Amino acid sequence: MVHAIHGISKHINTGAKGFTPNIYHKEVTTMIVQHNITAMNANRMLGLTTNSLSKSTEKLSSGYRINRAADDAAGLSISEKMRKQIRGLDQASANAEDGISAVQTAEGALTEVHDMLQRMNELAVKAANGTMSLDDRQTVQDEVSQLLTEIDRVAETTKFNELYMLKGDTDSKTVSVAAHDAGLVGKLTQNTTTATFVMDELKIGNTVTIGGKEYTIGGDQKAVKASITASVGETVTVDGTQYTVVEAADKNEDKNMLTLDEIKGKVGVGSTAIYKGNTLTAMTDAAGKDTGTQTTPTVDAKNPLVITSAKAYAMIHQELTLASSVGTDTSASKNGATPTQATKGKVTFGVTKGTVDRKEGLNFSLHVGADADMTNKITVGVDAMDTAGLGIKGLNVKDSTGTAATYAIDSIADAIAKVSAQRSSLGAIQNRLEHTINNLDNVVENTTAAESQIRDTDMAEEMVKYSKNNILQQAGQSMLAQANQANQGVLSLLS
Repeated sequence: MVHAIHGISKHINTGAKGFTPNIYHKEVTTMIVQHNITAMNANRMLGLTTNSLSKSTEKLSSGYRINRAADDAAGLSISEKMRKQIRGLDQASANAEDGISAVQTAEGALTEVHDMLQRMNELAVKAANGTMSLDDRQTVQDEVSQLLTEIDRVAETTKFNELYMLKGDTDSKTVSVAAHDAGLVGKLTQNTTTATFVMDELKIGNTVTIGGKEYTIGGDQKAVKASITASVGETVTVDGTQYTVVEAADKNEDKNMLTLDEIKGKVGVGSTAIYKGNTLTAMTDAAGKDTGTQTTPTVDAKNPLVITSAKAYAMIHQELTLASSVGTDTSASKNGATPTQATKGKVTFGVTKGTVDRKEGLNFSLHVGADADMTNKITVGVDAMDTAGLGIKGLNVKDSTGTAATYAIDSIADAIAKVSAQRSSLGAIQNRLEHTINNLDNVVENTTAAESQIRDTDMAEEMVKYSKNNILQQAGQSMLAQANQANQGVLSLLS
């Protein structure tokens, strides 16, 4: 081979006769062995394919399209913000679930408190009956006392995750206890620390029940006469005798047909007149005299159930303070002087409410959102549900008359109303939380779907890429082998 090459070169150089150099002028492929360009290109392409195959394998194995920031920088940023929201909302939903559990714990305890209050009301009504003896009322009081103690125990010990639900806050305050009307007919108005009770004027002949006893309003002889304003034809009964009012000209021999003034003249000290269905009593004192002549014309000497309106007002004012003192540490008292007469047909009584020391209500917030927005807070408020907070502290139903039990009924009714209101509030919060959870779950679901579109791998698409890159890798390896094999031809020239 070397000799042949050398011979050709000699002919070319010497221009031998009959040799035409142009006959050998054609393109010849250059073979470079210092750098295997074909193999380098094949190797480079194989590296790219291998890298793509590696990424496809990573995406298929992890399930994520974005495994590092380099995969999609913008997509990663958006995805992480969505992930923050999703995880925050998931926890918010869990917070709401915990809130429902806490509310249910408190509401369940209040159910038992409700039952105990209903039993106490039953016992108070029983003790208020006149057929009960003092010993009987003591027995009733024993059960009431046990129920009061149990209400305090429930309020003291009911807790959820170390949070005392019915105990109230650590701070205490002095609050006014609601006033009561002592069973009287009128309008009671509650103010912050006081109350007013307005009733119709008590006129001679009216009856009123005070402290469980029925009283008749009487007056002195002059007042009774003034109360008889009968017209012609009307009848008036004085001391059992019925008279008919007539004009002076119409009088006849009938002794029962008299003028109004003549009928009034029949009213003496201690007389009883019946006019328009009302019994008008001319009250007397202990000496049998007209009460109008005495300094304290309040109670009829012959009948202690016949009293003046001023006496009735004083008794009413006293009973209002007694009824309003139930469940207090500091008893209620009169606010202002006791009225002695009416103003425009109305009588107004003032009462300074009794007070009790009780704990502040418990307030805690449920965070039901992923952001720091205060609107994501749902506040749960639970008042102190012990006997002091319910206004029945030291409730007493035993006395000789049953009046204490009667007044206790109103206080128990207020306590039942307070527990009912608290349960209603907790129920409303629970319903709200259930809707909150539903909304949070909906947002999480939709946000997760959106985040998945950004970050998760499309398995079908990625499998196609994986298959393509796998084939390309195999083909690249084959081509690289062939490119490396091509340079081996040089060795044949040297053999």
